Amino acid sequence: MSKALRLSEKWFRRGLWLVAFVFGGFLIGLGGSIVGDLPQVEHQYNQEDFIDKPAAAQARAAVKAGQQAEQEADTALEQAQLKLQVAQTDAAAARETFDNWLATRHATGSADQDPELLSRTKALDKLKAAERNAQSQIEQLEQRALDARQSVQAAHKQLSTLEQTAQEGLYAEQRKQELRVFGYRLALTLPLLVVAGWLFAKKRKSTYWPFVWGFIYFALFAFFIELVPYLPSYGGYVRYVVGIVLTVLVGRQAIVGLNRYLEKQKLAEALPDAQRREELSYDVALARLAKSVCPGCERQVDLKDAGIDFCPHCGIGLFDHCKPCNTRKSAFAKFCHACGTPAGQASA
Repeated sequence: MSKALRLSEKWFRRGLWLVAFVFGGFLIGLGGSIVGDLPQVEHQYNQEDFIDKPAAAQARAAVKAGQQAEQEADTALEQAQLKLQVAQTDAAAARETFDNWLATRHATGSADQDPELLSRTKALDKLKAAERNAQSQIEQLEQRALDARQSVQAAHKQLSTLEQTAQEGLYAEQRKQELRVFGYRLALTLPLLVVAGWLFAKKRKSTYWPFVWGFIYFALFAFFIELVPYLPSYGGYVRYVVGIVLTVLVGRQAIVGLNRYLEKQKLAEALPDAQRREELSYDVALARLAKSVCPGCERQVDLKDAGIDFCPHCGIGLFDHCKPCNTRKSAFAKFCHACGTPAGQASA
């Protein structure tokens, strides 16, 4: 078709296609902003919206109190262990001194040292008692620390159960919200696609076709780029089902369109030759001839063969002869290329 266009017309058409793309680009930008803001119409939920707040507060308080008690017990345990070490050191030193003194007493055999023996034994017993008391305090503090740890673990377990339940509720609500937002997107983009289909069918060759095509590009982008990626999956079932439905609808429409086209072609091929040529658009005929196909039935024809003047498939005239100069020319040409005579004066 482009070979039949004037040079200026070609550039005008290119400029208009640029207008169509620019117009479509601005519409896509506007549509993308609107679609991107759609999730904001929904409340943004988090885990705290679905957790049992009193129970969670109690569990968190228990965790905090248990951690504080464990920390205090650990601090006191460190002090008690230090006291135990001191008591053990003092008891060991006293035991060593007592043993040395006792050995000296046996060596001298002096009976006047019996009161001192009693005093030293009492002092040693007192140190051992202090050591045992320190050890008992450590055991108590270890028990306190163990109780605190177990309390923290129990509170953590309870809190984890509450958070898991809340997470399940959050996930369910997010799925519902996702479906609602998808519904908003569908309600916005599906009418655009329907309008684009109507424009394609009725207005794509109108005076304002650049805006028509720009809107069509915008509608296709909004549906297949802005909508389809957000299609809920539900394990793949929804997407596969939607894909099957769309494929069936598109395939059925293609089959119906093909049968309608074939029926139309049969009816057209039954018309008289002159009427068929009149009903064919000049640009369409030239475009098909440029592809070496019959303008009437769109089947391949060897147009370089000078002996072929009619389509061997449908019988439409492809070439005739100019009356004044008898030059063989295209039957769809408006003027003779040899002498410029208008096609109306040509004869077959």
